[in-house]
Amino acid sequence: MLWEIGVGVVGGWLIGRLFGWLTFHVPAETKLAQTGDGLIAIAATFVSYGVTELLNCYGFLAVFITALTLRRSHRDHEFNREMHDITEQVERIGMMVLLILFGGALVSGLLQPIGWVDVLAAAIIILVVRPVTGLIGLAGLRADLSEKMALAFFGIRGVGSFYYLAYALNHVELAGGERLWAIVGLVALFSILLHGLTVTPAMRLLDKLQGRDPDADLPPPGLKGPAADTERA
Repeated sequence: MLWEIGVGVVGGWLIGRLFGWLTFHVPAETKLAQTGDGLIAIAATFVSYGVTELLNCYGFLAVFITALTLRRSHRDHEFNREMHDITEQVERIGMMVLLILFGGALVSGLLQPIGWVDVLAAAIIILVVRPVTGLIGLAGLRADLSEKMALAFFGIRGVGSFYYLAYALNHVELAGGERLWAIVGLVALFSILLHGLTVTPAMRLLDKLQGRDPDADLPPPGLKGPAADTERA
């Protein structure tokens, strides 16, 4: 386990450094940032995951480290925004495909093994475990409590749970695999419904608590966009 984690971290860092150098630091005529092609971030993802998996180590972890390292290679460069935009579009397409498949799985009986205990467990995961662990993970973040609570409650989409479960069941024979898939599916369903319905009013409330106009056409802090340019003008 230590070997796989170590290679995932070191391999991800090395690949991130390599892509950071190719993107930002080679001579201006050849550096990748000159292409304006944000798909470079997707290429770094595939290379990082593929190389690490060929070594039988954690590609999922390596991709995360690669992303952090590539971002830190030249944090203020405008090309970071282009890579962010294209990866966000690819993520949305991937999410759409996954939700279609998820809906098909629900119709096909994914939740049939679910019992009342499993429903209670899924509710506790969404309403208690996830927010509490999120707040613990944000302990060192310099932010207001309201922002930390919002981050902890909504968090990330949690699609990685499908990956982790599939990875585990492919490596370990487990009699309760169908029930685990059902529980993870129920947690994802709860998350989609609960967070989808509450995200807009919660973000509006957070804007008001932070003294921002929730109806203002401004980009998030730290991001550049047309609205920010208008404000500066």
